[in-house]
Amino acid sequence: MSTKAELACVYASLILVDDDVAVTGEKISTILKAANVEVEPYWPGLFAKALEGINVKDLITNIGSGVGAAPAGGAAAPAAGGDAPAAEAKKEEKKKEEESDVSDDDMGFGLFD
Repeated sequence: MSTKAELACVYASLILVDDDVAVTGEKISTILKAANVEVEPYWPGLFAKALEGINVKDLITNIGSGVGAAPAGGAAAPAAGGDAPAAEAKKEEKKKEEESDVSDDDMGFGLFD
């Protein structure tokens, strides 16, 4: 569960990112002071360090788009012919699903028997 200090630092960080300003502990503290929000002194530095080197706008824009499924090494995507193995894998998954449906009928009982 989020605390008031965590949420205040998140919102302050988002304000800085939205204004295209570098996210630093000092700037987060300045925003929190302007908003009359009191937090422990370590929170702004902690959030600034966590967001160091991260493009927050891209992170927010790409939520749920499968970006996290990319290889960790940042390898480039395969050429146009690279979709063939993925299609074959989907076909195999569908076959497995169909086989599992059939196996339920082989048990000799069903939901409404």
